[in-house]
Amino acid sequence: MTSLAARPDPVEIGLDQSALVVVDMQNAFASKGGMLDLAGHDISAAAAVIEVNKKLIDAAREAGVKIVYLQVGYKPDLSDAGGPLSPNYHKELGLRTMRARPELDGKLLVHGTWDWEIVDALKPQPGDLVIRKSRYSGFAGTTLDNDLRALNIRYLFFTGIATNVCVESTARDAYFQEYWPIMVEDAMNHAGPDFVREATLWNFENVFGWVTDSDNLIGAFKNRTNR
Repeated sequence: MTSLAARPDPVEIGLDQSALVVVDMQNAFASKGGMLDLAGHDISAAAAVIEVNKKLIDAAREAGVKIVYLQVGYKPDLSDAGGPLSPNYHKELGLRTMRARPELDGKLLVHGTWDWEIVDALKPQPGDLVIRKSRYSGFAGTTLDNDLRALNIRYLFFTGIATNVCVESTARDAYFQEYWPIMVEDAMNHAGPDFVREATLWNFENVFGWVTDSDNLIGAFKNRTNR
């Protein structure tokens, strides 16, 4: 076991039972001209978050820690998005934006589009686990839980966008599924005012898990690599 510096207290982790979960690092959320940008959200911090994720992913691969990518999106016919009777239809930003701006119809978070693609700097490699999802949580309607259990994974390090939406939703579900959720605070970016980021980090520091940073986690990965 390895002691990882975290808040509120160091947490004991088994790196052979760990995965780095990269949540929705897609053009929609991290690139100029993507969905969040088109909807008027501030994505100025996304470039730095991409760089932090790249360092984490490289260090995790070198240490033999599993990389899990989550990728949210919909079939071209939107058959998996939920119709008017689904809350997802009314609340999910991509669906709402496409309805409000017909010129964007079929272009936001739709499988095969630029918007849906994972950013070029963080493309998955052979051996990485890629989970497609159509709801905020990576556990909702996917094989994620089965895949993690098949790999005997118990400790999950969360990065990605948005801190307060898809990252938080997935990490909360991880807690309820008896995984150990650990957020990497400088490897995430939020959507909305800064208090939503603060609330998510407070929740995970005090209620649902732990909070660490990329330097601490990379240090743990390197300690394993150098053994």
